[in-house]
Amino acid sequence: MRHRKKTVKLGRSQAHRDALLANQVVSLIEHNRIKTTLAKAKAVRPFAEKMLTLGKKGDLHARRLAVSYLGQRDAVKRLFEVVAPRAASRAGGYTRIIKLGPRQSDSAPMAYIEWVDLPVEAETVVVEEKKPAKKAAAKKAPAAVEGETSPVEAGEAAPAKKSASKKKASE
Repeated sequence: MRHRKKTVKLGRSQAHRDALLANQVVSLIEHNRIKTTLAKAKAVRPFAEKMLTLGKKGDLHARRLAVSYLGQRDAVKRLFEVVAPRAASRAGGYTRIIKLGPRQSDSAPMAYIEWVDLPVEAETVVVEEKKPAKKAAAKKAPAAVEGETSPVEAGEAAPAKKSASKKKASE
């Protein structure tokens, strides 16, 4: 029986699992959001939040612990200088998991895991790119050449529907 055994094994040995989780956290630190399976996202969350807590401490011992867990000095530097200051006022709950649905190839449940305090520039850039494309497409369709009047402005009647014309013809 596995009573009180909380570790999610993910079908890997302990060394492989530790390396996987460390690499997932490094990717999360570098990219602010990663797409992975739901089980891996749930396994990464406590590990990522512990690393962010070390980043908030900011002392030399915390930095050395983070390097020993993650194994990549560049990621630890970014964690302590960029990611941790964004979450300085937050007491916990640094990550969010967004479920995406099944993966097409094997139907594995997929999810995004991301920092709750994402940089504002990344969110606004994505929103701004999508809106102008929709507006531009919407403006091109109804636009008319200057000097021409639309049938509605000229007082012409709109063409009748086929079903209405058939009813009139049969009467």
